[in-house]
Amino acid sequence: MTEEVCEVVITAPDPDWLTSFTRSLVADRLAAGGHVITEIRAIYRWQGEVHDKAEARVVLYTRRSRLATIIERTNREHPYDVPHVTAMPFDGSPAYVQWVLDETSTV
Repeated sequence: MTEEVCEVVITAPDPDWLTSFTRSLVADRLAAGGHVITEIRAIYRWQGEVHDKAEARVVLYTRRSRLATIIERTNREHPYDVPHVTAMPFDGSPAYVQWVLDETSTV
């Protein structure tokens, strides 16, 4: 591999917003693609209270070098004050990794 690839997970309260946001990241070549899961249940502590809410989740496939831009854009556009954005490197079939690299190329 010429560059590390990663999976980026983002959650949001509105599945339609998250789907649209994912589409814009793919259109702008920040991610090769993403799997949107439209209903998950989030249980978390925020500002001293425990919350139990429905959310949506996307797993994006991208280059590690795109992560800072994805985080900045998420922080700017996301409805939460502190959006969930996490990333993990992955290995995979050479053809799939090459597809991720090709689709996130700036050329």
